[in-house]
Amino acid sequence: MKLIITYIQPHKLQDVKKALYKAEVYKMSVTNALGCGEQHGYEESYRGIKFEVNLLKKVRIEIAVNRDFVEKTIEAIIEGARTEQIGDGKIFVLDLNECIRIRTGERGQMAIG
Repeated sequence: MKLIITYIQPHKLQDVKKALYKAEVYKMSVTNALGCGEQHGYEESYRGIKFEVNLLKKVRIEIAVNRDFVEKTIEAIIEGARTEQIGDGKIFVLDLNECIRIRTGERGQMAIG
């Protein structure tokens, strides 16, 4: 079992969701996030005062998958999120030691679905 965490640009969320559905990956958790990387932010002016905005809006997606879905999930995220520009995002793949479905008490692969 693996936990896949990805950070993408907010405007690519619908494209990533479509690509994941096409790859038969339906379960995910999505949250808004702020972050910075190679983009380094940008400079803005408010009432004549310039300031640097270096935390940009991102979307964080978390997906728990069984081993046979790891590559399909990664490929779908890349397909949906890639613009070939700086700031496309990152994908992190972590080992998932345990998963428990609260409703039924199922554990492991059966709990992920």
